Amino acid sequence: MMSSIELDNLVGIGQLKTEPPRADELDGLMRSGESRLEDAEREDLSFESRFDLAYNAAHALALYALRRMGYRPANRYIVFQTLQHTAGVEVGEWRVLAKAHERRNMAEYEGYLEHDDQLLIDVIAATRGLRDALRASGSI
Repeated sequence: MMSSIELDNLVGIGQLKTEPPRADELDGLMRSGESRLEDAEREDLSFESRFDLAYNAAHALALYALRRMGYRPANRYIVFQTLQHTAGVEVGEWRVLAKAHERRNMAEYEGYLEHDDQLLIDVIAATRGLRDALRASGSI
């Protein structure tokens, strides 16, 4: 398990709050992440659907990583920023997911999603890496 010093610092500035994890919540997040990742890999779906599935799979798994350590985020983005401390994910990997978050926000709030096949490939790969890191840590 990662050190929580950095995470506790985020509690101090209001970006996270402490809250004991619940097994049913963790199980649901993991199921959601794995199922959505599997569906995102289906090439017969539209780009928009695959991107939405990949992003939400990444978010569910990143939230799982944070919640299993006893923290709840103040916003969606922080789950990606904390991945280095919650799942040992390299900076480059979580930055791909942060970029996906920005694109997701444009789609949600401005109605525009740029068709970027490489970003979709990268998000799926980063999400697989996150899932694999969680598996390797013995948490799933």
